[in-house]
Amino acid sequence: MARDISVAAESRVTRGKNESRRLRQRGMIPAILYGAYGQAVAVAVSPKEVTRILHSKTGHNTIFNLAIREGETAPAMLVDWQYDPVKDTLLHVDLKRIDLSKRIRVSVPVTTFGEAKGVKQQDGLLELVVREVEIECLPDEIPEHFTLDVTELMMGQSVRAGEVALTGSMVLVSSAELVIAHVVAMRAEEVAAVVAPEAAVATPEAGAAAATTAEPEVIKKGKKEEEAAVPETKGKKK
Repeated sequence: MARDISVAAESRVTRGKNESRRLRQRGMIPAILYGAYGQAVAVAVSPKEVTRILHSKTGHNTIFNLAIREGETAPAMLVDWQYDPVKDTLLHVDLKRIDLSKRIRVSVPVTTFGEAKGVKQQDGLLELVVREVEIECLPDEIPEHFTLDVTELMMGQSVRAGEVALTGSMVLVSSAELVIAHVVAMRAEEVAAVVAPEAAVATPEAGAAAATTAEPEVIKKGKKEEEAAVPETKGKKK
């Protein structure tokens, strides 16, 4: 949470592609603010400030103060954003007013720590199945992330969303049985990827030996074919 962050905004009277183009030329992008029993308001914000929030520790869960010039100032969150598929620049964002006294639903990142015993002792593979869980809580209690210990996981075992440590007003919305991470056996292609680099390491002597071994086999095969072909030729002459 970072409600000490303030983002300046301007009210938009006109809309449309031409207006959006003019805004971007000024270094702004169109946005819409709605929610918390208030009317929807068309505004313009700085894409740099939005990008800074998206790249922060709390990311899109960051609650900041949106200050509209000659208008309201309200706590807000990023709900949706659109990028230019070619230039990879922000084109538009949706903002939601936040009532700090009401619980809201958010998706929180989940990370793991520790080396699973199933990987270390049984040559298994730790797979992270999902990277976020959905919870409901008061705005001021939104965590940056959750962490789960996978050290004790053996082959075929998993950690689930129900094992996430919740505090304060947090309530799990995702299914408690949702698998976050598990240890599985390596697939054939993954084993091959591990073995291939080892097999690729060869000395010049080993390469020469392989070539020497292969050559006589080809020659012997050729001789047998020639010997088998001679009687047929003689037969045709007779």
